Amino acid sequence: MEEKQIHSVQDWLPIQKILEKGIIKLKNNSYVKILKVIPINYNLKSELEKEAILNSYKIFLKTCNFDIQILIQSNKEDLSKHISNIKNQMEKETNNNILELSKNYINFIQKINNEKKSSSKNFYIIIKNPNKNKKEDINEEIIFQDLNEKYFKIKECLSRCGNVVQEYDSKEETRQILLSFFNSRNFINNN
Repeated sequence: MEEKQIHSVQDWLPIQKILEKGIIKLKNNSYVKILKVIPINYNLKSELEKEAILNSYKIFLKTCNFDIQILIQSNKEDLSKHISNIKNQMEKETNNNILELSKNYINFIQKINNEKKSSSKNFYIIIKNPNKNKKEDINEEIIFQDLNEKYFKIKECLSRCGNVVQEYDSKEETRQILLSFFNSRNFINNN
């Protein structure tokens, strides 16, 4: 009888090491950097502003002469605490008009939640330094400099569109974002 060989998740994941500033060393000796994008609300812009934003975005895509990955993560919002707070406030309320408005507001929130329209989105850009020679004895400082130059180019271009681009400062922030990528259901329920 053959024994099944058990592999851990760590064997499967391409991650070798999490470094500072959102940089991750992969098992194939390439490096990636995760950036968070805080977008503008495009739908609230005028037609002229929308056209300017689209033109700036086109320039961004033409300027980035390196591989990028854009990741959008949707998270269903848990509105139960918000509804509970409103109900607690209603118990103290004596004005019938405010009570009626509160009930209608709760019904509205529950309807949106049931239709799955209450979600938030997180936006990320992942940039890569491919390390074509695949050697172990590469100069990480040069790679970090390359990734940071790409980060500043992306930050500058997307800020013209009105977006904010941030890098992750600590290893723990990077771990948390990786956890949210690989285990989104549990991550959402625990936060």
